[in-house]
Amino acid sequence: MNFTSDIVIGLEIHVQLNTKTKLFCSCPTQGSEEPNTRTCEVCLGMPGSKPVLNKAALEYALKLALALECEISSNLTFSRKSYFYPDLAKNYQISQYEIPLGIKGKLHLKSGKTIGITRVHMEEDPAALVHPNGMVDSKFVLIDYNRSGNPLCEVVTEPELTSPDEARDFMKQLIAVLNYLKIFDQDNCIIKADANISIKEKDYTRVEIKNITGFKEIERALNYELERQKREDVVQETRAWDAETGVTRSLRKKETEEEYGYIIDPDLTTTKIEDSLINKIKQDLPELARDKALKFVEKHKIREEDALVLSQEKELAELFEKAVEHVSPTLAVSWIRHELNRVLNYNKKSLEEVKLDEVQLINLLKLIEKKTITENVAQKILEKLIEESFDVEDYVKENKLNAVSDSGELKTLCEEAIKESSKAVEDYKSGNEKAFHAIVGVVMRKTRGAANPAEVQKIIKELLE
Repeated sequence: MNFTSDIVIGLEIHVQLNTKTKLFCSCPTQGSEEPNTRTCEVCLGMPGSKPVLNKAALEYALKLALALECEISSNLTFSRKSYFYPDLAKNYQISQYEIPLGIKGKLHLKSGKTIGITRVHMEEDPAALVHPNGMVDSKFVLIDYNRSGNPLCEVVTEPELTSPDEARDFMKQLIAVLNYLKIFDQDNCIIKADANISIKEKDYTRVEIKNITGFKEIERALNYELERQKREDVVQETRAWDAETGVTRSLRKKETEEEYGYIIDPDLTTTKIEDSLINKIKQDLPELARDKALKFVEKHKIREEDALVLSQEKELAELFEKAVEHVSPTLAVSWIRHELNRVLNYNKKSLEEVKLDEVQLINLLKLIEKKTITENVAQKILEKLIEESFDVEDYVKENKLNAVSDSGELKTLCEEAIKESSKAVEDYKSGNEKAFHAIVGVVMRKTRGAANPAEVQKIIKELLE
């Protein structure tokens, strides 16, 4: 392949599918964390054991392949990938090599650039290797087979990414797709990446970095490897990313596919993937993040940046769609993208975790739009609303939080504030602008935030002048 960019990156991303049981046996994928307790003769590869395919895992993998616009294979075929390493007790991994589930897909980056998907296929996860004192200093390695046999879906890109930032964005966009499809749980499922990176000044000598966890780490690992390749001699090899020390370490010279000795797995016969199953899954596919973002811009005339942020998280996008049925898109963007995220970030919680009462949030937005309450009051109510559900309109009435809009009443309150703030008035007239805000603050306290700050500032300035 002829490359034109200075940096060439391809990704092999392993996504753990959120099924209850493993890919080829009935052992649970979640539960006891005591090492080697969620295992059986199948996932340990004992002689005579027979694998049986998890139907839910196949359906989840088909969802992902179709969402990535792949061509779907007419037959389902599994292979044995032979290698002698302790993380798979039977000395081979059940994967798909000759005939992957899906090919020739694509995924769009935030920039609009399209990255080709070479293949999407299913395979079992190896066991977890535990280095008690870190990868470098451990004198021995422990093996936990609880993870062995968990269902993975591998997504392999074309070598079309040209920077660590693009690689991170690809991971972010892929996670958005996974969340929309509801086949991946960010809290309990693993997503790992192997990254292939080469640079022009070293004749595109390819280096693979294994087992990078998360889209933040992938940018960090690639940035390190990029700088390492610029300053050192480069050979074709496999390296491991050590997140603790922030460096890559050589593992072995790069294997070729032939070295794995692939054969069709005789225990899993080739079966036909029925068109009826594919069509059913196609019909059930949700509108994905990119499509929602395009719709938000076209239908609601909001900024592209706002649309991309809102659509990235399925729950946030759906909340925005419900809100714009009752209030203006501009107001909905301001409060759902900015204010709601501000409150969630402050409390270090996600939208799913707080179980927000959507009806009451929309009622809150209605009150803001009608100017029944001020934005200052609304912010305080929102902070309370993510903690517990209550009737927003009743709360405003009971606590007398309606906006103070009577100009005569506001003027009287401003006059009182000026009399009570003689020092601040003197400082303001001497050129201290901060003193002016102190006077405004007195009025806001008197009205419990129910006065319009802009109107209060206008009246105070007129009185002082």
